Amino acid sequence: MTQEHGLFGAKGTGDTSGYGGLVRKSHNEISAERPYGGYFDEIMDELERAYPDFNDAIEQVVIHRGELTLHVKAARLFEVAQVLRDTPSLRFEVCLGVNGVHYPSDKDRELHCVYPLLSMTFNRRIRLEVSVPDSNPHLPSLVELWGGNNWHERETFDMFGIIFDGHPGLTRILMPDDWIGHPQRKDYPLGGIPVEYKGATVPPPNERRSYR
Repeated sequence: MTQEHGLFGAKGTGDTSGYGGLVRKSHNEISAERPYGGYFDEIMDELERAYPDFNDAIEQVVIHRGELTLHVKAARLFEVAQVLRDTPSLRFEVCLGVNGVHYPSDKDRELHCVYPLLSMTFNRRIRLEVSVPDSNPHLPSLVELWGGNNWHERETFDMFGIIFDGHPGLTRILMPDDWIGHPQRKDYPLGGIPVEYKGATVPPPNERRSYR
């Protein structure tokens, strides 16, 4: 267990409380061992039976805060996702989106994607997590499996620079097409964006709208 000081890990004046006493305990994820508990063991049994390459595709199984996370190799992401969706005893019909994460200190695994999955048939939830290096940020698109991932993958591309191969139209969705950089990466510079207010004036206080 480690402790991170400042504004959840920031150095210097990151603690905006002004007291320098902001401390958060963080738990390092470690591989879990069977039995996992609850329905997690049943999911893993069914996945191993349905997917012969399970041991080669899954890098790590983590149980943390009551959630099961499968760390999947990038090259096997589509295969694992398809098995989880289509196997009758698993039936994870819904992917609740794509969450990008940037860990600059995780060498050759700086960019992560997290996929929360839901089985409406069995009322079960798991997560897939996959990592790619900043130097080659490519992942297979899962839009073919879950159409709702279309905009989520575009947002993750826009904010983190992860490229989803096979996406039907991978363009920016929040920032302008000619924007430089990816704003939710931790190495993205803060501030310094020039803003122009053309023709704007500020009326005197007695002429502003009252909200009383």
